[in-house]
Amino acid sequence: MIFSEIATKMNTKIQNDEQMTVDIELNDGTQVSCAVLIVLTVQEKDYIVLLPLDENGQNNDGNVWFYQFIQKSEDDEPELGYIEDDDEYEAVADAFDEYLDDVEFDELIDADPED
Repeated sequence: MIFSEIATKMNTKIQNDEQMTVDIELNDGTQVSCAVLIVLTVQEKDYIVLLPLDENGQNNDGNVWFYQFIQKSEDDEPELGYIEDDDEYEAVADAFDEYLDDVEFDELIDADPED
């Protein structure tokens, strides 16, 4: 999987245990705090994968949300955009599934057989 420069920098922060959250305002006006899981690059665009959290900072259903991640430069504040095209959404979901498969495989490889 190939990541853009911006995605690589964001993912490095996430991997270094820098807890990152984003507050999203839903159509009904409610605010939802989300943990940032990863920024993926799909077809030369960046997408952010968010894990919605309840008021206790937990996620009980395992659902994730995908948004376009738009950051023109490192100095600019990133923007999130809706993914309105079904094919584009499916490509992002497939990339996230591939990422999860890679992470799971890496964890199996890194697992100590003595455990």
